[in-house]
Amino acid sequence: MDKEFEADLITLIDEDGKEQQFEILDIIEQDDKSYYALYPIFESPEEELESDGVYYIFETVDEDGEELLVEVEDEELSQSLAEIFEDHFENMYEDDVPEGDEL
Repeated sequence: MDKEFEADLITLIDEDGKEQQFEILDIIEQDDKSYYALYPIFESPEEELESDGVYYIFETVDEDGEELLVEVEDEELSQSLAEIFEDHFENMYEDDVPEGDEL
């Protein structure tokens, strides 16, 4: 029996205590830190259509012995990580394109 693809999901809680669920698109390790590319999960198809379709980059931080994810706010670091993630995405989906069907 074939295994169906299941997205890796994570639930984060913002400063206001509101939960938001995200799909983990990719994780990279750099400079002894982990960085996550996360795409929000929407409650309705209409919300997803209204979204801008961007993913968010979070980094792991240790706070009082607890590992937390915080959004990367440094613009230069964020851009550098986005380039790495985009390369990973291209390589992941490059294998899915049948030969002769390249865009």
